[in-house]
Amino acid sequence: MTPLPKLMTAIEISEFGNPEVLKPVQIPLPKVESGDLLIKTYAAGVNRPDIMQRTGMYPAPKGASKIPGLEVSGEIVAMAGDVTDWKLGDKVTALLSGGGYAEYCTAQAAQCLPVPENLTMIEAAGLPETFFTVWSNVFDRGGLKEGETFMVHGGTSGIGTTAIQLAKAFGATVITTSGTNRKTDFCTELGADLSINYKTQDFAEEVKSFTGGKGVNLLLDMVAGDYMKKNFTVMAVEGRIVLIAVLRGPKIKANILPIMLKRLTFTGSTLRARETAFKADIAESLHKKVWPLIEQGKIKPVINKVFSLKDAAAAHRYLESGENMGKIILTT
Repeated sequence: MTPLPKLMTAIEISEFGNPEVLKPVQIPLPKVESGDLLIKTYAAGVNRPDIMQRTGMYPAPKGASKIPGLEVSGEIVAMAGDVTDWKLGDKVTALLSGGGYAEYCTAQAAQCLPVPENLTMIEAAGLPETFFTVWSNVFDRGGLKEGETFMVHGGTSGIGTTAIQLAKAFGATVITTSGTNRKTDFCTELGADLSINYKTQDFAEEVKSFTGGKGVNLLLDMVAGDYMKKNFTVMAVEGRIVLIAVLRGPKIKANILPIMLKRLTFTGSTLRARETAFKADIAESLHKKVWPLIEQGKIKPVINKVFSLKDAAAAHRYLESGENMGKIILTT
């Protein structure tokens, strides 16, 4: 194997602010510690938490790399002595706590999965962040069951496109919201049973009509803010709401009586700071229950646009524009 370089190109947040604060720099390769793989990065996913980190709203967890980037695909070029399940040269896709916007990164071996043979490395880079998040929040925390009605806001986001496909694959009826007819059509093509344009339709009324007044059993929400009032109204008795982001702000003003009257469960989570053992359990579930569906071509990450690593600022601008339908990827 080719000797490793002493320095690599990475994208640094030079100060908190607009996308132009993302600067290419030359820094030493990250050190391999217990349980780590050193990965030569082929591609890295761009996600909204990266934007939050860039603007100072979502600092890296203690001990994590301050370089942004929460998911990569690449090749193992070194590993800690206590890693036994992988070998040099293996192609992996990895969930990170940071450091993905770089030519090399480290990842805990337990948070890595093999690249499915039918996917490109660019497609594989779009798997970890959304698939780990959706599995954890929709199936583990939200308890989605076959035959239930599931709703997700932001249907064309990376999370949304993943949630639609996984919920359908496991037997749910799927409802989505998005902001243009082009996007609602896209969600329908992915498998959504009802795709609502929230700008021209009242999503609460549409859900009521579609479900015959019963409402939805599980709602995955990334919006919060002024959406929460209607979120409570669309829920079925014993329904569950799982909150994973607050694009319209963390503060809400809403009538909470439906929580009591419908016996709702209202919960939420973040993934980045969770312990490795927690993420390893998700990885195991994905490998067993979802990777076969990917390998059979039944589920596939939706890649919208690819940028080079040095154009990370342009990638952030594109994600912030809201025009994307699927994942945005950086390549080294």
